[in-house]
Formats: sequence, C-alpha cells, structure tokens
Amino acid sequence: MRTPHNERLTPDIADTQSSPTGKTASGSERRCVLSGQSFPREELIRLAISPGGDVLPDPGAKAPGRGAWISQDRAALEAAIGEGHLKGALARAFKGASLNIPSDLPNRVEAGLQRSLLDRLGLELRAGNVVMGSGRIEDEARAGRLALLLHASDASEDGRKKLDQAWRVGRMNEGSGERGMVLPLDRAALSVALGRDNVVHLGVFGAHRDANAAQRIGWAVERLRDFAGSADNRPDGASAPNGENVAKIGDDILNT
Repeated sequence: MRTPHNERLTPDIADTQSSPTGKTASGSERRCVLSGQSFPREELIRLAISPGGDVLPDPGAKAPGRGAWISQDRAALEAAIGEGHLKGALARAFKGASLNIPSDLPNRVEAGLQRSLLDRLGLELRAGNVVMGSGRIEDEARAGRLALLLHASDASEDGRKKLDQAWRVGRMNEGSGERGMVLPLDRAALSVALGRDNVVHLGVFGAHRDANAAQRIGWAVERLRDFAGSADNRPDGASAPNGENVAKIGDDILNT
C-alpha cells in the first residue's frame, strides 16, 4: 500500500499547527484499517455506513456514526476489495455490523473527491477568491496577486504556457520552469460546476484576499490526484469527469 505523502496542502482546520514547510496539518490522526498505520486525517478517506447498510465514501468526514479510514490510493483499495481484505477490515471497524460493499466503491470514492474539489472551487469563487478569464488571470498573475494557477485537463498548451509565464513573472520566478497545476477535470466539468461558460483556467488570489484559499483548493486537488493516480492507471472505461457526468456525482456519497 502506498504511504500517503507527509507534506501537502491541507484544509483550513481550526486546530492546526505549522510544519517546517510552512504548510499546516491538524493535530488529529486516524489509523488506516488496511495498513494499520496512522496518518493525519487529511491524508486519509473516511468510509461510513448508509442507513441501508452500504459502505460509502464520506470525503467531508461529516457523516454521523462510526467510520473507517483508508489511504488515498485507488490501486490499494481495488486490491483490498479483490482479495477480501477490505471486507474483514471493515467488519472489525464496524463491530460486526451488516455491511454491503458496493462493487464500484473505488469509483464512488473518486467521484466523492471530485465533488469535494468542485464544491470547494464553487465556494471560493463565491467568496471572491477565484478569478476566471485568460485576460484577467494574466493581468492578476503578472501583478503577483495569484497564489495558485489552475488549468483544465484539456486546456491548450499555448494557453497554459502564456499564463504560466505571466505567473512566473508575478512570482519573480522567471527561468524556473514553474507551471500552474493541471486539474483532473476538463473544461466542461468546470463550466458545469461553476455555472459559467468555457472555464479553462482559474487563478486563486493570495494573501491580499484570503491567505488560506490556495491551501484549501490545493489540498482538494492533491487528494483527488493521490487517489486517482495518472490517467494511464484508470480502469477500463473510467475517465475524468466531464460536463455530461459531473452533475451525477454525489447521489450515493455521504455528506460531501
């Protein structure tokens, strides 16, 4: 089982402490029921039981009742399901409760993380922490006001390069090769989720607006990336969400 990274962007949690990298992590740890190792809860995914006994993802860790925690690793989860290890681990975690583990649980977990990311982007947009439109993003980037630059998975290379260069200028990192973050979401998915047309690029303001906005969004992106892995590792028929399926995400996910 892959060990979750120890250094990452983390959510805005009240009970936090600074790390040597300047990032924050909560003081709360949970044990992965599959590996037996303990990690900060931000680096794990919570599973909970629906009223009907289905084991479902609870990415927001808000569902009532007992929960079980697993690492952000789709391949490990699929192996645990196939080998029967997950069933035994959950039986112990949920004290022998009658459980139904959906065969598509990995897909549901990934969908839950996708929804969490899209919800976070929507919240930050409404709070005024996100800017859209290539022209405005370029202006804000060159002025050094952006803490995070995001691109849709199907953004053109030329469009990415132009904004990446502006971002480096604003950050005084010219020549560094630093680039914006490519999201595991295409422009159609972003457009549907944010209620705007043709959302290809996003800029996240820095400390002059909300110093923690970039951390919150970056953390949500990293969780999805860690679980999903690269596109080459997706099971047959699976793909990143698009405009047609993003609205379906979440009907069978607990309190995301």
